Amino acid sequence: MNEQLSNHTLEANKLQAEARSISQEQLQHEVDYLRAQHILQSLFHKGLLSANEFSKITAVNRKTFSPVLAAILPSIP
Repeated sequence: MNEQLSNHTLEANKLQAEARSISQEQLQHEVDYLRAQHILQSLFHKGLLSANEFSKITAVNRKTFSPVLAAILPSIP
C-alpha cells in the first residue's frame, strides 16, 4: 500500500512539473481528448457501442491526443 501511495505521489509530482510548462498545443490536445471521450461515453450509454468497442476507442484516443493526465487515468480493460 505504501508503495502504491509512493507511486501516486511520484506521478502527481511529475504532473505538477508538466502542468507548469504545458503548451497551448498540449492544452488543445487535452480539450480534444475530453470532447472525444464525452462523445464516446454518450454513444456507449445509448447502447450504440459495446464495452469492448468503448475500450478500444478509448485506447486510440489516448494515443492520438496523448493527454498529460493519461498517467493517472484508469487503465483500459
